[in-house]
Amino acid sequence: MSIDQEENDFLQEEESTFDLKSILPKILRIWPWILGSLVVCLTIAYYITQTTPPSYRVSSKFFIKENDKGFSFFENPALQEQGMGLTNEMIILKSRPIAEATLDKLEFHVEYFKKGTFILEEIYKQTPIVVELDWKAPQLLHGEINVDWSSAEEFTLKFPNESYTQLLPDGSYQRVEKIEPKKFKFGEWIETPQFKIRVNNTSGTESGNSIFIVRDKKYLIDVYSLGLIVELSQKNSSILDLSLLVRSRAKGEAYLNALMETYLELELQEKNEIANRTIDFIDSQVAGVADSLSSFEDQLQNYRSSNQIFNLSSESSAVFGQLTEIESKLAEANLKRQYYQSLKDYLVRENYNEIVVPSGLGIDDPYLNGLIENLLSVQVDRSRLLATQTEDSPIVKATNQRLSDLSASIREILDNVERNNQMTINDLESRKKEIESSFRSLPVAEQNLIKIQRQTTLTENIYNFLSEKRAESAISKASNTPANKIIEYARAGLLQITPKPFRNYLMAGFLGLFLPILIVLGKEFFRTKIEEPKYLERKLKIPVLATILFNKSKENLVVFGRGKSGIAEGFRSLRSNIKFLVPKEKQLTFMITSTISGEGKTFCAMNLASVYSLTGKKTVLIGCDMRKPKIYDDFGLKNDIGLSTFLSGQEEEWTKIIKQTQYENLDLIVSGPIPPNPSELLFSINFEKLINELKSTYDVIILDTPPVGLVSETLDLLTLVDFTLFVFRQNYSEKSFIDAVNGLKEQKGVKNIYAVFNGLDASKVSYGGYGYSYGYGYGYYDTDKKNKRRFSI
Repeated sequence: MSIDQEENDFLQEEESTFDLKSILPKILRIWPWILGSLVVCLTIAYYITQTTPPSYRVSSKFFIKENDKGFSFFENPALQEQGMGLTNEMIILKSRPIAEATLDKLEFHVEYFKKGTFILEEIYKQTPIVVELDWKAPQLLHGEINVDWSSAEEFTLKFPNESYTQLLPDGSYQRVEKIEPKKFKFGEWIETPQFKIRVNNTSGTESGNSIFIVRDKKYLIDVYSLGLIVELSQKNSSILDLSLLVRSRAKGEAYLNALMETYLELELQEKNEIANRTIDFIDSQVAGVADSLSSFEDQLQNYRSSNQIFNLSSESSAVFGQLTEIESKLAEANLKRQYYQSLKDYLVRENYNEIVVPSGLGIDDPYLNGLIENLLSVQVDRSRLLATQTEDSPIVKATNQRLSDLSASIREILDNVERNNQMTINDLESRKKEIESSFRSLPVAEQNLIKIQRQTTLTENIYNFLSEKRAESAISKASNTPANKIIEYARAGLLQITPKPFRNYLMAGFLGLFLPILIVLGKEFFRTKIEEPKYLERKLKIPVLATILFNKSKENLVVFGRGKSGIAEGFRSLRSNIKFLVPKEKQLTFMITSTISGEGKTFCAMNLASVYSLTGKKTVLIGCDMRKPKIYDDFGLKNDIGLSTFLSGQEEEWTKIIKQTQYENLDLIVSGPIPPNPSELLFSINFEKLINELKSTYDVIILDTPPVGLVSETLDLLTLVDFTLFVFRQNYSEKSFIDAVNGLKEQKGVKNIYAVFNGLDASKVSYGGYGYSYGYGYGYYDTDKKNKRRFSI
């Protein structure tokens, strides 16, 4: 590999590396900004921490038992996906009806607060006052109401908010503007057009202050139903973690405990519905039977007394026993027929909520019992689903289909069961008629007694049967327990969830520290202009001969005007470095140019010519920029005759365009009047002849040429000079200009090109004391004044 190739690879590698060495001093230079940023960010973090209401996490554990039904083969297998039932229960726990039922047990409509340093602190239970509300009257919602008292009998209501929301008895809302303070008495109802409340002084103190806010049920339901978090305790388990973020630990614990207890009560209530329906059905039957039994007993007693007959003969007793047995069976069969008919009616009307389980009436048909139990269970599931979903929900539609299928199956079975039952009834009635035929041979008195006693005994048997079934249903109801249970009652964590002071201050510290640094890095990343001398030296593939300080004065001829300044010393350093480029005592001809206008090439040309004239070398400065003449004004000369005059042939003697300055050994050839064709004039043979004539007269010839990025003729002058100086200016020259100059050397093969870095502001450079390496040592000369360090990003 060649040396040039290695150099190119090295330069390319260096270009891709972020220059941390130049950035670190810039970061250190803005330490006051970093300190100020830290103070501001920490102050903001303190304010946010102190003004954010604290919140705590309250959590509990709740067990949900998954269904295990004996007749699951009647259900839709597609709906028996694992975990679906558990997911439904999780949704139900977060539903609004459950939240509403829970809040009905709690007194959350009034929130009590006390004044803190920055925010209001909520208090629960141990409040100095208790506010009662009459919801039949208007109430003020969601705004602070202050209660101030200086005696145990009277208090003042103050309304600090500009406006309040008023809830009217019809459920509508309206806005109420500012309300004036008023005095009232403790313990008395206060009725105004805006509200109706009663305030009780439970603390008994002579003076105090308290704040309360009234919340309506709709607001509370939204807050607690949406705020509840329900999650699985562990994967593949049915234990749920219930949690809530609240301002008051005790209040959050009270809500979660009430929520779990309400859920269990509703579950038990659903279980008891079947027993309640059975009991109600039996009670409706028992009421009529009891009246009949009482009437028959009275008839029996009266008949025995009036006819003086108390006991039956053996034959009559046998007949009585047979008839009583058959009639008891017949009564049970009729009761079943009545049940089957009512069950059919419920199924036709789809009134599943009133269905009684057959087993509750002694109907021991496991197939029918199983189907009805499944039907009732699916109906409960449907009701719970409708609490959180609509009829159009796919799962609700599927549940409706299951109900329809079960109902059809039950009706089909009922047809068969009713036919069998009717056959039993017909058989019993036939047997009853046979026994009644032998009954007619008995004495009339005994016949009448048997009739009355039969009715009494039959009614008593039916009454006992129904009472027994009612007692069984009552026992079943009493023995019902919820399948689900509370594993762990609500417990509030001791640590705040929000705000988190340590996290806030840590984030504020990082933000305050790194925000100014990120700004510096961002500016450095998006910087397009050359700032650092080291950057120019590293990227530019031609030598940088000197660095010229920024001229803060309005005087351009700094070498003559401020000869002991750092800027003048910079030009002397440039002159010394040029000695190494050409043989000693050789006549010098070089030009100074730049990429665009404004980089200071004319400034450098004038002062470089000045330092050469001070050494006794006869120097001439030629203004070749005929488009924008500048040099003449700083020397107090006129631009009436100059280079354009000679090149255009208006003046044949070059000596006549020479303008002598007030400074020894320094002459000028100004640009002259602006010609219409400056490019053609510089191409003419007269310009080359002029240069050759000047070389015989002057020791140093300096050409101030137009910028190479704007005009084309400058490049054509390269063959007439010994070398060329390209001027770059700090924070003005684009970084892309470096590539343009490198292209002149590499692509066009231009040699003897050198660079000068102009306008260096030492306060904006990362390398302290950079100028000493160039020999000018700013700050040493008596005309330099130390500038106060400016902190800038």
